[in-house]
Amino acid sequence: MSSQNAISRFSLIARDSKDHLASFAEAVEAGLQGRPKSIPCRFLYDEEGSQLFEQICEVPEYYLTRAERSILEKRATEIAACFDGPLTLAELGSGNAAKTRLLIEACLHAHGRLRYVPVDISPEILESSSLALLDDYPALEVRAIATEYRASLPHVRADTEYPKLIAWLGSSIGNLTRDEAAAFLHSVRGNMSREDRVLLGIDLRKSPRELEAAYDDAAGVTSRFSLNLLQRLNRELDANFDIGAFRHSAVYCEAEGRVHIEIVSRRAQRVRIDALDMEVEFAADEGIHTENAFKYSAEEIERLAAAADLELDRGWSDVHERFSLNLLAPA
Repeated sequence: MSSQNAISRFSLIARDSKDHLASFAEAVEAGLQGRPKSIPCRFLYDEEGSQLFEQICEVPEYYLTRAERSILEKRATEIAACFDGPLTLAELGSGNAAKTRLLIEACLHAHGRLRYVPVDISPEILESSSLALLDDYPALEVRAIATEYRASLPHVRADTEYPKLIAWLGSSIGNLTRDEAAAFLHSVRGNMSREDRVLLGIDLRKSPRELEAAYDDAAGVTSRFSLNLLQRLNRELDANFDIGAFRHSAVYCEAEGRVHIEIVSRRAQRVRIDALDMEVEFAADEGIHTENAFKYSAEEIERLAAAADLELDRGWSDVHERFSLNLLAPA
């Protein structure tokens, strides 16, 4: 049980104003009438999906989490030393904050105290992970923000007591097209002071074989994660998807530097979604696009930063040069 002292150092300063189920229904209705069909990747992460993603992070093929953690283990102290005194660590998409503990410990060791501002869509996850951190770190203060990334930025900007390190880890930026990534980072830049920095996790270009294995592991965990979206449609929107009539697909498009992920219909079929009063026709081998995973070269990382009015202060990769952490400063 969390101590009263921990609770006194925790606040939830914003909540998502839109009903999440209504948002899901709207996205499904629009996406399944589109050409090609699509559903945004954020809806993969219901409770079951989030648990499956934690399992994905442990499969041998999915190197990203281990590679990023290895960089933080070596460089967290150096990152914390980029600031002369106490700072605010804001994290976009904080989840359970497992890797972030390395940064939190380094900042506390260097500066004595730290304000942590985690951003996540789930207030329940924010509260449970924040109180666990506060129990472990008496000099930590948490101001959580329960909303989507873009909506959180004015709240992050308003916290002006200390310089900020805005962390966006896990290569989540890869879910955006290159233009979308530059536009979002530009909006982050618009909410930064000259003293603030961005710590950005970016996955690097590598062989198609290695990338496709990372997003379609031999044990089938990623497949279950992907197909859980159809289970969610059945549960929450009264759909009648036959899960066995669909398969997970992850194909790397080398020219684009993008893993294209979709749920593919094995045969021609019709699916009913009662909550939306709609029927959806699928041709054989027709897909529902669920996710992009863009990969970057060193030159593409520099171009991305420049497009967002940022510049690369310093960057690090793991020993196998599969993944990078990049410290970006206002240009």
